[in-house]
Amino acid sequence: MNSYIESRLHMNTQDADASALGAAIAAARAEATERGLAAPSPVVGGLLSTLAASGAAAGTGTGAVAITPSAGVVGLHMLAGLPDKATVTCIDPDADRHARAKTSFRDAGYSPSRARFLPATPLDVLGRLAADSYHLIYADVEPVDMQATIDAVWPLLTRGGTLVLAQSLLDGTVADASRIDRDTIAARSANDYADSFEGAVVTRLPLDSGLTLITRR
Repeated sequence: MNSYIESRLHMNTQDADASALGAAIAAARAEATERGLAAPSPVVGGLLSTLAASGAAAGTGTGAVAITPSAGVVGLHMLAGLPDKATVTCIDPDADRHARAKTSFRDAGYSPSRARFLPATPLDVLGRLAADSYHLIYADVEPVDMQATIDAVWPLLTRGGTLVLAQSLLDGTVADASRIDRDTIAARSANDYADSFEGAVVTRLPLDSGLTLITRR
């Protein structure tokens, strides 16, 4: 089933040639795997494209933010759903990974103006982004940084905007009460915090290592 879903992704995209986009995503994902970097599966990638497109349809903020070492994969899926002139902001401290993402975007046929790159630690720069301007933010951060990331991202979201917190369920270990290691405790606390966050709609999906979607009402 997953292979069929992957084969159908972006077949009707109009933002870039579908074959070029598919090839660029496949190459970016292969490179991430080779380098041992976590990247969203094709199923999650399709979800990101849909969420990006929903912002355009709603007429709210159309920008997106990719906080991930696999900006090539995440950014391409976002761009597939974003309007023609909307941009994706990629945040990662590694400049070499940014350079590779730039190549991926170019290979897919996107103009350099469609993306900007911030080579910095996410929590150091999120406060500099414009409030109420982003409909979609994808964050793949360490468990100990999840709660702080929720706080930093929340003001940036438009109404109806969504934070996709990747790997937030740690493959289900957050539900194992016997796990008391630092990462599990931190991820569990972040999930509890999300549930108590005023004005948020929280959804959890058993995709990849587990996603937590936090949407601003």
